[in-house]
Amino acid sequence: MDLRDLESYAQSFLLWANKRLSLYPDPKAVAASLEDINVYPNINSLAPPQTVEILDESSNLIRLRHMGQDAVLLGQIIWEHAAAGEGTRLGLGPKFMIKPTDLDPAWPGSNLNLGLRRLSQLFFEIYKLAQVKGLDPLSVLSRQRLLVISGEEIIDQVAAQILNSFSQIVPPDNWLFMAQAAFYGLKRDPSSGQWVFDYSSPRRLYNHGAMVSQKVMDGQIFSQKFSDSRKMYLSHAEFFRLLAQASDLVSLNIEDLDYLTQALDFETLGLAVDLGLKGYGMVMEITGNNPNNPIKGGMCAYDQVLGRDVVIESFRLKGLEPKDITHLNKNFNHYPQPSMVFGLLREKGLFLPAVIHDEWLYFQPVQGDLNFLAPTAYFSRRNLKPINSLKSLADIPAALTAFAKQDLEPGYGEFLKSLDLA
Repeated sequence: MDLRDLESYAQSFLLWANKRLSLYPDPKAVAASLEDINVYPNINSLAPPQTVEILDESSNLIRLRHMGQDAVLLGQIIWEHAAAGEGTRLGLGPKFMIKPTDLDPAWPGSNLNLGLRRLSQLFFEIYKLAQVKGLDPLSVLSRQRLLVISGEEIIDQVAAQILNSFSQIVPPDNWLFMAQAAFYGLKRDPSSGQWVFDYSSPRRLYNHGAMVSQKVMDGQIFSQKFSDSRKMYLSHAEFFRLLAQASDLVSLNIEDLDYLTQALDFETLGLAVDLGLKGYGMVMEITGNNPNNPIKGGMCAYDQVLGRDVVIESFRLKGLEPKDITHLNKNFNHYPQPSMVFGLLREKGLFLPAVIHDEWLYFQPVQGDLNFLAPTAYFSRRNLKPINSLKSLADIPAALTAFAKQDLEPGYGEFLKSLDLA
């Protein structure tokens, strides 16, 4: 896998296809064998996870809570908000821009969009933490560093909304942005017999594994001054220097609804920082599936061949249905040594599972597969809670409930007014 830039990454898709899929004459043949093409090699050697640490109320948890609070107050966390998904099952366009009135036209509360709601909740909770600790909230907020990732078609709009809304509390220099690239589909060239890009195909996002791979390339992440459309792109070396200064990078998925009422989880932040000091490069939270509405996702299991717990994306689990997945990776990850784990990614790359859309071959690499590259720790809560996320129309009631709880949180409305967002 060549992760120098987008062009070399695209060439890697072609090399991969022509090496691994050379026996398949066309995308239709690939579609008929997808389960076998994508299957996890040790699928028949999986057992229940064995090393998942349980977080509970203990003296150690108090220590971790303080470590997490200190990391936030000192600005040692990079907060990554991944908002590139289109929400195709919702049919409402980019999730960053979804407003409560898009889900309920009669919505009576704040109509702030989902992306700004998430960021304002984070800053509101940091503001309150600083007050409790007797520190200047604006000084603490000015130390925070954020990376926001969205689709190419809305990145300028997202950056403008964010800088217009939050530059007064978080300096523009502390904001980084990236537009997740889309790629064409592949087909067989009848003259050469090779897999090639079909430039008449629709361009699609190659999943969140492509997003995390793009971050380590040259010239993909940029900063932008307030009221200035010029983008200042970082080399991969400049980005890695920023990563080396952080105790943890938290990758957060925009569809997680619990985040709207609790953005800061000090215990897990502290756990990630603590594990980073012990040599871990990735920390994954394991939660339960919803037995009434089981979903696909990353399954945590013990791989008896590797002799360790792993997380495997559901489309690599040939023959397993969502109801068979009892231990799921919650849809965010911690990278407590971000320069280390992303350095391994740049060196080795991620597996490329195939997927067929219409008549073309695409790929869907998985961000969670970083757990196969770096030393990874897994933790869970004493009482497992199912994932609460906005993925489909069935999740709209839960989303509206989360919006309502956020609007009713004491002090939140006043905080929005102070930012001219109410």
